[in-house]
Amino acid sequence: CLKLLPAEELEHVELPLTEESSSNLVKRLVYLSDQGTPYGAGDSTYSWQRINDTRFNLFTGHQTMDEREKSFKVNETAVIHCGFYSENGGFKISDEDKSYMQSCKVAVSTCAFGGGDDLYQPIGMSEASLKKVCYVAFWDEITLAAQELQGNKIGDDGFIGKWRIVIVKNLPFVDQRLNGKIPKMLPHRLFPHAKYSIWVDSKSQFRRDPLGVIEALLLRTNSVLAISEHGARSSVYDEAKAVVRKHKATPEEVEVQITQYRKDGLPADKRFNGRKALNEASVIVREHTNLTNMLMCLWFNEVVRFTSRDQLSFPYVLWRLKVVKNINTFPVCTRKDLVNSMGHIRKAKPLTN
Repeated sequence: CLKLLPAEELEHVELPLTEESSSNLVKRLVYLSDQGTPYGAGDSTYSWQRINDTRFNLFTGHQTMDEREKSFKVNETAVIHCGFYSENGGFKISDEDKSYMQSCKVAVSTCAFGGGDDLYQPIGMSEASLKKVCYVAFWDEITLAAQELQGNKIGDDGFIGKWRIVIVKNLPFVDQRLNGKIPKMLPHRLFPHAKYSIWVDSKSQFRRDPLGVIEALLLRTNSVLAISEHGARSSVYDEAKAVVRKHKATPEEVEVQITQYRKDGLPADKRFNGRKALNEASVIVREHTNLTNMLMCLWFNEVVRFTSRDQLSFPYVLWRLKVVKNINTFPVCTRKDLVNSMGHIRKAKPLTN
């Protein structure tokens, strides 16, 4: 289903790594820091503190409903919340790991917080990808301990196999699913000099050459982001019912989110731009442009404000940002060609306040 270049051509793939055209709709992205808001002094425990009964905290900054509404307006200079509020906000990474991540131009990343999943080595890479692509797995100390018990120890070089293991301390949310949205949705914040990234859920083994995947799903289709169509449903409103039915979120929190989306006018259409209106986000391939960075920031703010079920909020954000047209929503068979699905091994341990 996924047609990559022949092996000999993959060795010579050259991705354009230059800055994006100045003609783009968003020429400058400014991240709000809320520095005028008195969140308290430098005790890291403040990162747990809810603000106005929401999950916004020192990591996210506090996005008001008025700021939320304004954030969807596309201007040459976009001013938005996008995590990393302050040094006291949590998600601490060592200087050595930061330096490594700043060197990455193309990144494949995954994460396992709470000890929930094992680490699956990527396969199918060309020699070119092994030289040009960073493979980074984000773990917390719970996962580190769980993996060491199984004999998976980080080498002196910081790697286990192909993966650079980045240990994150002081995670900003009690909900581990929400912590996992940080590397999933904010790779442009973690890899500030990367031009392309591929996200792979921890339950999956990436099995294709990343340079070839970027060429096939982005460059060949003139897209800035590629994400799978949902395999079972087509509507956000149908997905909301399924989320409640499967006990993946409480009826109350889902109702708050869906009520807001109805109020904002999100249609119940099952097709969007000719494709399914619902997506499955276990694999995300994207070019880091100001517009895609903005989209990911807005998506992150939605999962913080409402539920961590990101399949509910992605179609909404895409619908609100009507200028984002070049999205490759590929069929389910392509997703299955990209990864081997292993499933979750064990339940992630929640953090306690």
